[in-house]
Amino acid sequence: MAKRVVITGVGPITPIGIGRDAFWDGLRSGVSGVRRVDDHIDLDGIAVKIGAPVIDFDPLAHMDRKRARRIDRSAQFGLVATKLAFADAEIDPAALDSVRTGVIAGTGIGGLETMSANFKILFDQGPRRISPFFIPRLMPNAVAGEIAIEYGLQGGNFGVVSACASSAHAIGIAAEIIKSGYIDVAIAGGAEAVILPITYAGFVQLGALSKRNDEPTRASRPFDRDRDGFVVGEGAGILILEEEGHARARGARIYAELAGFGMSDDAYHITAPSPDGAGPALAINLALERAGVMPNEVDYINAHGTSTVLNDRAETAAIKRALGAAAYSVKISSTKSQTGHLLGAAGAVEAIATLLTINHGFIPATINLEHPDPECDLDYTPTPVEAEITTALSESFGFGGQNAVLVFIRR
Repeated sequence: MAKRVVITGVGPITPIGIGRDAFWDGLRSGVSGVRRVDDHIDLDGIAVKIGAPVIDFDPLAHMDRKRARRIDRSAQFGLVATKLAFADAEIDPAALDSVRTGVIAGTGIGGLETMSANFKILFDQGPRRISPFFIPRLMPNAVAGEIAIEYGLQGGNFGVVSACASSAHAIGIAAEIIKSGYIDVAIAGGAEAVILPITYAGFVQLGALSKRNDEPTRASRPFDRDRDGFVVGEGAGILILEEEGHARARGARIYAELAGFGMSDDAYHITAPSPDGAGPALAINLALERAGVMPNEVDYINAHGTSTVLNDRAETAAIKRALGAAAYSVKISSTKSQTGHLLGAAGAVEAIATLLTINHGFIPATINLEHPDPECDLDYTPTPVEAEITTALSESFGFGGQNAVLVFIRR
């Protein structure tokens, strides 16, 4: 009999709340985490002044000062999110079989804060002033490695880097490794912390960011006619995945089964999505096929929904292509309208949002959706809705045309 993988714990660190309950309260209330950020980072000469930072995050509440100094902010996020997820799953990490527990964590960029700071040191003070922790803080696999070190976990451990699909890929791959019988438990998700001048400079040059500086909370507006780009966010999402028998043997509370995972590539352009949505549609169809779900059985989609013109139209095309007529009856929303775009952490945080949506029977709104783009003509939920949800998708698409789709089923 094929193994099933279930989710038993979640740990979100987001611009609208830290921890499961605070995050859900933020989603349910429709609050925006977007604000001016030029009061604490130097954005002089850069047209965009807004972002979605994680406020009130104190790493010293969770680790000693020495540990905090040795790791990048992204790894701090990942470690704390893991702590929250373990607590939510009611697991004592010390009681786990360490060689049967793996860690797969994604990031879009890695320790960019560390890189930016050390480049400045190199140019201003010379090579002998570079931190000996520069390389280990910088590595994209540092989040996964630090989690394993913290809890003594010796199973499969690696980082996943596929831009904004990174943490969704990490979750899907973790599930496949459990199904293979290699491990019983996986800590999976991702983290990102790149609210930095260099990030803004690069994305502004790409023309990707919203410039709605005077109305920060209205800047992220997926599928809206007047959208002008995404908003850079930061945070982390960690999920506890377990083989179903392992979870039931310990009497775990189960959020849902991760029943299907699909991945594909547009093979079209390094930053722009294929307008016909063929790549994401393939990932959706593969995920549904592996889950044994028909298009008309999908109750909800947590969209990638970045608030860029090209992405939102391509995603709309992809959903229509994959679901056919059923695309017009499914409820869809983009929680990026509230959190901004958490880049490599987005997929994991949105997977958590999807799980909470299933468990609460409440679909958060796509806030700021005031004038729908005529080319985005599906039901993107401009106001929140109570609904019974059995089957839901979480969609994540990244630069490079890299697509990942997760199918969750309430059991």
